[in-house]
Amino acid sequence: MQGYIKRTLNHLILQDLKLFPVVCLIGPRQCGKSTLVKELLKHLNIEYIFLDLERDSDLAKLTYAEDYLNLNLNTLVCIDEVQRKPDLFPLLRYCVDANRKPARYLLLGSASSKLVNQSSESLAGRICYQELTPFLLPEIIEEGLLNKNEQTKTLWERGGFPNSFLAGLTSQSYRWREEFVKTILERDIPLLDVRIPALTLKRMFSMMAHSHGQIANLSKLGDSLGLSHTSIRQYIDLFENIFMIRSLPPFESNLKKRLVKSPKIYIRDSGVLHTLLKLDSLSEVLAHPVCGASWEGFVIEQIISCLNSRWTYGFYRTQTGVELDLVLEKGGVCIAVECKLSQTPSLSKGFWQACRDLNIRKAYIIAPVTESFPAGAQGECVVKVMPLWGFLGEIKLDVV
Repeated sequence: MQGYIKRTLNHLILQDLKLFPVVCLIGPRQCGKSTLVKELLKHLNIEYIFLDLERDSDLAKLTYAEDYLNLNLNTLVCIDEVQRKPDLFPLLRYCVDANRKPARYLLLGSASSKLVNQSSESLAGRICYQELTPFLLPEIIEEGLLNKNEQTKTLWERGGFPNSFLAGLTSQSYRWREEFVKTILERDIPLLDVRIPALTLKRMFSMMAHSHGQIANLSKLGDSLGLSHTSIRQYIDLFENIFMIRSLPPFESNLKKRLVKSPKIYIRDSGVLHTLLKLDSLSEVLAHPVCGASWEGFVIEQIISCLNSRWTYGFYRTQTGVELDLVLEKGGVCIAVECKLSQTPSLSKGFWQACRDLNIRKAYIIAPVTESFPAGAQGECVVKVMPLWGFLGEIKLDVV
């Protein structure tokens, strides 16, 4: 596999550049931010310069940043890995206010909360944010590289990081992911001024992989690593900050039921999960006890990453064990999503009870099937089994 894959954020970034002086693109390292921006800039009829702050020569250009930026007042300045120079943000505010117009600066960064906090304090009202994830299923299906079911399997197995997904051989994909995880732990996290030994980070990341899809139990994780639950919470925040894990919140409900209040923890990229668990092929994944949780996390991450900001989401679980993998809500209407790694999925009493609790009328079972088909109904709730690509198409069209 090779070639450039068009990202769904392209048109959103173009729209934002027409409205805001500063546009900030955040996302994990190696997810394709620089590639997207450089491809985008080829088709813009404006002057631009591109600085990568991991290159000493580009970083040196900002030694006297005010002078440099003043020389480029009429040029779109793109700055990659901008979190490496936090003192730049107050200066950007001054430059924007001195010459207020759209498309002044395009910033790229790979540390979410730190970057957003730094820039928001200085650039409030002048900046907007977009998050780029690794490849999403609609992006690769649009390319037509494989048939839809094979694309889904490959994306699940390898994850969405471009160098992993587009590798010629599965062994090359796995090897890239091994080095990617090593780089994250040994190089990237220390650049965030985090003083935690790489071995400790590796053990923590591995432990979270083995807890993938489970309710976060900070005390249990702490006992396993000889750390306090406070330290575990800090580590989880750290890995969330660099887009490696997702804490899926419990769905907020006004029901008078005792609900589980702790989040679920997922490794965001399925390929990274499989690498942490040392599963180097899809056959090994399918033979491993984590396979069901891996499919669940893959489906949930793809769905959440495709949602627009008008949706809210979370999982639903009561203290008695009634649960739904994912609840999506928009405009006061809820829909339920269950993830089943079976072509003939069955539904439990707990599933139907959860649908009644939340007054759900539409529910979907996302399974590795080739076409959609009905899966029954109870009361006003109608259930449909769908392939992931079919469901994502319905979200995109706001059918659900």
